[in-house]
Amino acid sequence: MKIGIIISQTDPETVWNALRFANTAILEDHQVKVFLLGQGVEIESIESDRFDVKDQLDKLGQLGGTMLACGTCIKSRNMQFEVCPISTMKDMLKLVVESDRVLTF
Repeated sequence: MKIGIIISQTDPETVWNALRFANTAILEDHQVKVFLLGQGVEIESIESDRFDVKDQLDKLGQLGGTMLACGTCIKSRNMQFEVCPISTMKDMLKLVVESDRVLTF
């Protein structure tokens, strides 16, 4: 199954769970694409003693998960961004159209 995941927030527990789900889906032989939107583009700056977002993010990369980020959202925050390719709404639309299921966090 092709699974699209849209992350649009920075709550550590929610983002951690979204990435854990993505990694579990990949390990179960599903194709996963994650799109960072809005606050979600701040994923690199999420810090928590209880929820290791960075570890889950690293695992996603190691497992071959695809991640894209909204370029407009990054520019509006004047951010330097290196986690994944900068993308557009057309890329997000493509993710939604191509996915069998889309989850939002």
